[in-house]
Amino acid sequence: MSTTFDRGAPASGKTDSGLRGSHAARWWVLVVLGVAQLMVTLDATVVNIALPEAQHDLGFSDGSRQWVITGYALAFGSLLLLGGRLGDMFGRRTTFVTGLIGFAAASVAGGAANSFEILVGARVAQGLFAALLAPAALSLLSVTFTDPSERPKAFGIFSALSGAGAAVGLLLGGMLTEWASWRWVMYVNVVFAGVALAGALLWLAKPV
Repeated sequence: MSTTFDRGAPASGKTDSGLRGSHAARWWVLVVLGVAQLMVTLDATVVNIALPEAQHDLGFSDGSRQWVITGYALAFGSLLLLGGRLGDMFGRRTTFVTGLIGFAAASVAGGAANSFEILVGARVAQGLFAALLAPAALSLLSVTFTDPSERPKAFGIFSALSGAGAAVGLLLGGMLTEWASWRWVMYVNVVFAGVALAGALLWLAKPV
């Protein structure tokens, strides 16, 4: 069985980087994609508990609080189809890596925000890059696990991480707000994105 991790990868799955893109690396690819997907889903809820502290710090009104949540959700949901199309045009790996870098940059901007407008803008940018990440991750998973005996297990693990994201986001948001500050509910995404980016560069085959 041959495994292809990105459009244009050699049929044998071998690349000039050893195990990168090989059949043996497929479970590491699942870890990378799972971390990215967990980051995308937990960010829908991670700011919820931190909102009162962020409101007090930045001085925005109660009526404006919802925009911090819906800014992410609206951008993410409305741009998913475009994100999938861009993945088809520029390659899944390229789109995935771009999404990770952009998501991390938007998270840093949100954590460093000194106004409500910057915070909401960062959340919208997170949603935009999440819309690049999610379809690219699903496509990469689909082309990585082609064996009928492994495919259900891989998709099951991926779906479980997606489903757990909302609960993890609430727990993580509460802990970070309690032990650090509301800004860390944004900064923590850099850790997730950094791990996924390192894994992507190591295990995802480059298109040729």
